[in-house]
Amino acid sequence: MSLQQFSSSLLENAVNEFAKLPGIGRKTALRLVLHLLKQSEYEVEVFGKAFIQLRSEIQYCTVCHNISDTEICQICSNPSRDHETVCVVENIKDVMSIENTQQFRGLYHVLGGIISPMDGVGPKDLEIESLIERVQTENVKEVILALSTTMEGDTTNFYIFRKLAPLNIKITTIARGIAIGDELEYADEVTLGRSILNRVEFTNSFK
Repeated sequence: MSLQQFSSSLLENAVNEFAKLPGIGRKTALRLVLHLLKQSEYEVEVFGKAFIQLRSEIQYCTVCHNISDTEICQICSNPSRDHETVCVVENIKDVMSIENTQQFRGLYHVLGGIISPMDGVGPKDLEIESLIERVQTENVKEVILALSTTMEGDTTNFYIFRKLAPLNIKITTIARGIAIGDELEYADEVTLGRSILNRVEFTNSFK
């Protein structure tokens, strides 16, 4: 859509901002902006403030690196969770995906990515050292490696396994109910839940 097709530069600016969001084309952006214009000024103000507050006040849990409203997230501070089991995931969306299965009651550790030399991401760019320290200082009995079943995910799994192996804890990985090459966030809840429940020893995952 060209500049001449907008009767207002304010409208165009708003459409341009919405169109920057992933998965939002210019037609969808225009539809969203026109929808907001139909709302009351108060409703639009509440809408905008929600995102400003999100950006300025959101925190990351000092224990697991998940998003949180407080220094320690609700999952880590929940005494009813299994604090002896830690599930290692790539990102925050994976935590949400696993939580939606309602099949896991342990804690999480968010790496913030996976090892990918092609993208310039190495072990030091991820929360791997904090995971090692956590296992060494807390009463962790099992670490579940729940990364995407891609080459990069498997590389990261193996790197973490080598780091954790001397610590004499149980190291498992999600069962291959998740197809090779899949990312966790796109797996259906039933398959993902079963993959967590049917996890296997990491060394047996190569067989």
